[in-house]
Amino acid sequence: MTDSAEQARETAHRIARRLAADGPPGWRGMEAVFAMTVSVDFARAVFSDDDGSTPVEPSAPVVTLVREHREQTAGLGDGPWWRMLLSMTESGEIEVDYDYGDEPFPDGQLFPPEAYRADLNEYPRDWLPVWLAAYVGHGDRQRRSPRQAAEAAHADRAANVWSELATNEFPDFPLMWARWATISAAFVAVGSDWGPRVLPALGWFESSRRAGSTLYVLPGDRAVLSGGVWGAPSLDAAYNDGAPLPGLFAGAPEWVADPVLNPRSGTGLLSFCYWWEGDRWYRGESPSADQCSTAVPGVWTADIVSDMVAKLAADRPTGHQQRAAQMLVSVAEQGVVTRDALVHVFGDDARRDIDSALYQFSTAGLTNALPPQELPEEQAILRVRQYIEAQGMDTTGYPLSELVADRFSIGWMVFVPVPRGGMAIGRAIFYVDDDGVLEPSSSSVAPSTFIAGFERRFRKRHTPAIWSPD
Repeated sequence: MTDSAEQARETAHRIARRLAADGPPGWRGMEAVFAMTVSVDFARAVFSDDDGSTPVEPSAPVVTLVREHREQTAGLGDGPWWRMLLSMTESGEIEVDYDYGDEPFPDGQLFPPEAYRADLNEYPRDWLPVWLAAYVGHGDRQRRSPRQAAEAAHADRAANVWSELATNEFPDFPLMWARWATISAAFVAVGSDWGPRVLPALGWFESSRRAGSTLYVLPGDRAVLSGGVWGAPSLDAAYNDGAPLPGLFAGAPEWVADPVLNPRSGTGLLSFCYWWEGDRWYRGESPSADQCSTAVPGVWTADIVSDMVAKLAADRPTGHQQRAAQMLVSVAEQGVVTRDALVHVFGDDARRDIDSALYQFSTAGLTNALPPQELPEEQAILRVRQYIEAQGMDTTGYPLSELVADRFSIGWMVFVPVPRGGMAIGRAIFYVDDDGVLEPSSSSVAPSTFIAGFERRFRKRHTPAIWSPD
């Protein structure tokens, strides 16, 4: 053992003994963590006994010893540690672990970038973990505000910089979206916190290997898939070897901008970006799809998705469950998922959350949009009466007790008939659809004209958001 290593070992034991002396009476175990650079530090110790745990703030002399220890370890490798974890039992057994940043530091123990830059000036290193190198040096170079995107797109066109057609890489967007939602729904159905999820116009995924992606859906049959692979070689080369960052947005249209990019773009850890337009995937200087696979859920084929769904439904899925899983993927790809399709795979007992799973499909616009049941006439009249009363409308000459309803295709026209010999100019008419949605109008607008628009709005609410009806 070198002199420096022996000094560091002895200092670590001194730190443990000083901490132990400051502990509460009767403690049985102690765990301490120190995070440190040349300019800032964090220190915390917790002592445990049979009744629980007691936090104790390490004293200034202890922190001074820890800083001395860090300096002693500076020459033992590629720079000193960033965090030291120390534990001790009541019998005096001591364990010491050093954290050189292989994984991101916990909340509260990550200092501002300038603290690490100052430390690197004092203790230069040959290499940093990619996440930390990006944290220290990304300089917002992967940011792409809408203004920057528009300027970059214009400059690319002027310089004849074009995106690359990504042939046979990812599945076509509609299939990819349907499969993403299917996997999401399956994880939700079994109550798992893992797996992808679907939000309005957004799919997101974070893997257990610190890779992840987002799939944003835009109007006009457009989409943006972007994310990052942990320790991506292109980012390692950029941040540790001084290579240029890959031109992920080379040739990208102006709508590929921060609002639809994975949050990794804000931390300099975006390693790929694809966009869907005109029924094709495009990319700039992104790696091929297989090099992004750890950051994307298993959407590659219908068989992969159905196998995943079946295995989530049961450790040993039956033939019926396998066929039901295949059918679920099929109806999702057609945009006509029903609750029964989920029940056939997962059952419908209290252990399964079928309603939340169906909500994933509904959010993705992939459910079979069945029309609601017909609203009873008396409920339509009551709905209008409550609306008029809540609005405080003047009902002079418009007695609510005389409200009547006439049925049309998807709802009711509710009104008080004009008294014999009276005039109907500007008289209130209310339209209530089978969802209970109410829209006021008057006799000044021809019912046929208003109903046409009312029906269009109803149909739009009951048409999947992503898939168009045949």
